Amino acid sequence: MAATSPQDDRPRGLRARHPLLLYVVVRLGVSLLLILGVTLITFILTNLVPSNPAASALGERASSDPAAVAAFNTKYGLDKPLPQQYVIYLSRLAQLDFGDSTQTHNPVAKDLGSAFPATAELALTALITASVLGVGLGLWAALRQRKFVDQAVRVVSIIGISTPTFWLALIVYYLLFYKLGWFPGSGRLDPQFTPPKDHTGFYTIDALIAGRPKVFWNAVGHLILPASVLVLYTVGLLARFARTAVLDVLGNDYITAARAKGLSARRVTFGYILRGALLPILTVVGLTFGSLLSGAVLTETVFAWNGLGQYAFKAATTLDLQAIMGVGIVVGVTYIAINFVVDLLYGVIDPRVRNR
Repeated sequence: MAATSPQDDRPRGLRARHPLLLYVVVRLGVSLLLILGVTLITFILTNLVPSNPAASALGERASSDPAAVAAFNTKYGLDKPLPQQYVIYLSRLAQLDFGDSTQTHNPVAKDLGSAFPATAELALTALITASVLGVGLGLWAALRQRKFVDQAVRVVSIIGISTPTFWLALIVYYLLFYKLGWFPGSGRLDPQFTPPKDHTGFYTIDALIAGRPKVFWNAVGHLILPASVLVLYTVGLLARFARTAVLDVLGNDYITAARAKGLSARRVTFGYILRGALLPILTVVGLTFGSLLSGAVLTETVFAWNGLGQYAFKAATTLDLQAIMGVGIVVGVTYIAINFVVDLLYGVIDPRVRNR
């Protein structure tokens, strides 16, 4: 057998000329397949629920007006075999038609357009705060391994992870709003304020765009308590992962070499250690944002936050199937989109990833 020269292992074709472009195309294709999988799973699960969509949508009229039931079933393709129903369902989704909600009698897309920004504003606030605190604590603990700070961060992390979010939300609400009155307790704005004109759906940003500082500060005040609950829950998780990732990097030779060159501690920490630990931290941050979006149901319920979680909760309790499917798809697609962005950052930060 002829010996293989080192040059035979080099990437060829499009992979050699445009490795980043090929990496993006492959990741995009995988993401589209995952989105298709999400639509299939939501469709199958919804059809497993023993319910009558026409009866839910038409109410009492369903029992007295067979023609209306037939028209409803024809409109949504419910009188056709399941594979054909799925194709019709996909074609409607391609036009952003999620059907109509039986609880609000609005198009589900319109309801989601109002609820999603509220949840995204809450989740992003919590994610940014938790990322700064969690990564900072994890880095601090790793650089002082087995010292008091390290032990304290580990204990706080375990307490944060193991504390039930619903219980924590109730305690925070009771103490800081009901007993002490330090922060607003429910909703996104006090009743005397009207929501700013909708540009992004984020009240804080829309208030700044509209030049309404009082509305901005009131919206910030309403964000503090629910966001704090989500931060306390996620900061422990991020701190533990950041600590582990930093400890893995600390043992590498290039860290020892950087210190031996006499570089400052700040440059070694932020230029070498934190940069080397960034990939696993990015993964956890991306997954955390997805879990914040889908896991904000209980927090939004306690604080009467009119977001995606509360909308999903009401849809589930009233068996509003179109709304449930809409929420499932929006959360699933957002989750996939976040992971797509994380994958792209992987390829940009570490060129070895896109050549695999």
